[in-house]
Amino acid sequence: MKKPLSIVLAAIMALGAGPAVTQTTKQVLPQDVYKQPIEGLPAKQLKQFPQGEKVFNNFWMAVNNPLIPLTWDLSLPGPSGGEWGLGPTFLATNCAACHVNAGRGRVIDSGGLAVQHVLRISVPGEGPHGGPKPDPNYGTDIQMFDTVTRKDTTQRAGEAEVFIDWVTQKFSFADGEELELRKPKVRVENLNFGPLAEGVMMSLRNSQAMVGMGYLQAVSDKDILALAEKQKELGLNGRPNYVRDDINKQTAIGRFGWKANQPSVRQQIASAFSGDIGVTSSLYPETNCTSVQKECVEAIRNPKPELRPEMWDAITNWTLSLEVPTQRNKTKPEVKRGEQLFAATGCGGCHVPEMRTGKFEPVPALSHKTIRPFSDLLLHDMGPDLADGRPDFKASGSDWRTPPLWGIGLSKQVNASTSFLHDGRARNLTEAIVWHGGEAKPAKDKFVAMPKTERHDLLEFLNSL
Repeated sequence: MKKPLSIVLAAIMALGAGPAVTQTTKQVLPQDVYKQPIEGLPAKQLKQFPQGEKVFNNFWMAVNNPLIPLTWDLSLPGPSGGEWGLGPTFLATNCAACHVNAGRGRVIDSGGLAVQHVLRISVPGEGPHGGPKPDPNYGTDIQMFDTVTRKDTTQRAGEAEVFIDWVTQKFSFADGEELELRKPKVRVENLNFGPLAEGVMMSLRNSQAMVGMGYLQAVSDKDILALAEKQKELGLNGRPNYVRDDINKQTAIGRFGWKANQPSVRQQIASAFSGDIGVTSSLYPETNCTSVQKECVEAIRNPKPELRPEMWDAITNWTLSLEVPTQRNKTKPEVKRGEQLFAATGCGGCHVPEMRTGKFEPVPALSHKTIRPFSDLLLHDMGPDLADGRPDFKASGSDWRTPPLWGIGLSKQVNASTSFLHDGRARNLTEAIVWHGGEAKPAKDKFVAMPKTERHDLLEFLNSL
């Protein structure tokens, strides 16, 4: 039975968040620490900052809603103040539904609908410009909701339903302490447009925290490549992903996304609006309806682009300008010991503590800064246990970009999420470390061999970031 759109929207909107405080506010609410502007923004960008957050939080509505008159002026806000252009297929009604308070996704219990995940799909071979090749009926991800009025009233909404079942296994540290690990088993049910293609590859993705993205874009290509060369001396094989820059129509180094498949914040935003909310932009003017989804195509009637240029500019400025929370408890003895252990295990080989930004014209305040992201923005083979088997440009099925660690200790405070790794399988940082394999296995093995007191200190350091 198709779910009423109003119920779907209400459920997703309940995950959203209110506006963050600005630089002029003395007190920052604990849950808003990921939503603060960097210091030194010029007046124009500081004024635009809350406008970008409004785009991030504001919900999108379906033009073909039967409650909306056909005569409504679509250049004006909707009856509830939202924006026009949701769908026809979608996963969320706004950015904040998956990035609650600009944080990472919160993973559901076993057997539930994966409402804060994205299930990437593709078939063997390469798509345009070397990217993943879409499934002919379902594209590159499964959209679980839609705004389509179907002729068959018993047919469920969206393209299909995605469920996660967790499979558990026991793990023991060298000192005998046991840990329960889990990994997801994905079920795709109630497919509306026939079976998935033969050989389809699926990859479950949890949403990432958004802090510091502007700083990462401000690091020069030259410095990223220099890191890759330096890592060879350490026996590591960090490599940049070379991806399609659709804005500049060229190949570029990827920096964002779990497999570093996006070259810039601006393109990442347009891609997320298109793939997750069904909102078109001047960069991606086509909707996500495949050729077999006839009713989906018929549901399109609003002007393009739906993400207006001033909205795209505002949310790009906001995302680029998000500050990284300050490290806490730096002088505590256990944190200092943990930092030394982090270095001694070799974790810093990939989670590089310090980088330097170059000149960055979009947000000059980000230029020439020393930053501590604990990432190298490079791909590393993380071994078979974390492999999704789905290539993405130059990233293999076992390659993942080193995720930044800054702000990670505040994740629970921001939105109650301690779901780590690309699919959210790790329920805490201990589990996240233990899942490391491939190039990271030597560092993981040193962590596993530590006495509990040393593991505690290393975790205290991570939680201080």
